[in-house]
Parts: sequence; structure tokens; C-alpha cells
Amino acid sequence: MTISTPKNIFSNIPTELPEEFFETLLQQDNIRIERIISKGHHNAANDWYDQVQDEWIVLLQGQAKLEFYEPASIQLLNSGDYLLIPAHIKHRVAWTLENSETIWLAIHIFPNAGNEG
Repeated sequence: MTISTPKNIFSNIPTELPEEFFETLLQQDNIRIERIISKGHHNAANDWYDQVQDEWIVLLQGQAKLEFYEPASIQLLNSGDYLLIPAHIKHRVAWTLENSETIWLAIHIFPNAGNEG
């Protein structure tokens, strides 16, 4: 295995973001690491994620609100905040900043090496 070239999580941000931007940074065995960039993006009111994998997220920049289906709650996330969303906990992005990018790092931990999701 060779050492990869360093990259910066805050570089190469698209200037136009008509929809949320998802970029896989690493995928190996049962782990996928993504950079997600939002700018005023949110899920529709009835558009819930219900994932087979656990998802650990950290908000690197910006602000966001995550809404959870049951028990019903909304979590405000600021830069530096992180949390674990266990598999099959229904959630959605309810709000992100409109005037600047919100940058997430998401680590998906799949129950097996298939990386289904």
C-alpha cells in the first residue's frame, strides 16, 4: 500500500451547489467516509433517511439542524459538533445555512463488508 497525497477538506468546493454535494473520500471494507457540502439545502418534509448503517457525523463548518422522526426532536449543530446516528434511526436535514457552505464529514459504518446503503 502506498501513502496518498495530502488533500484539504476545505478545498475544491464547487462554486455552484444546486443540490447537496457528496464526495466519497475513502471506502474500504465496511467503512465509507464522505465529505458533504450543503448551502441552504434540506430534505423535503417527508423525506427521511432510514439507513442500514451507523453514521457518525461531525460538522466541520457552518450550521445545520437535523430532525429525528422518533423520538421526535431537532438537533442544532454548530461547527465542531458531532454525533452518532445509529442504523434505522429515521432522520433528515431540516435546515442548513443559506449564505455560506456547511461542510460535514460523515463516516458510515456498515454491518458487513458489502457497503450497501
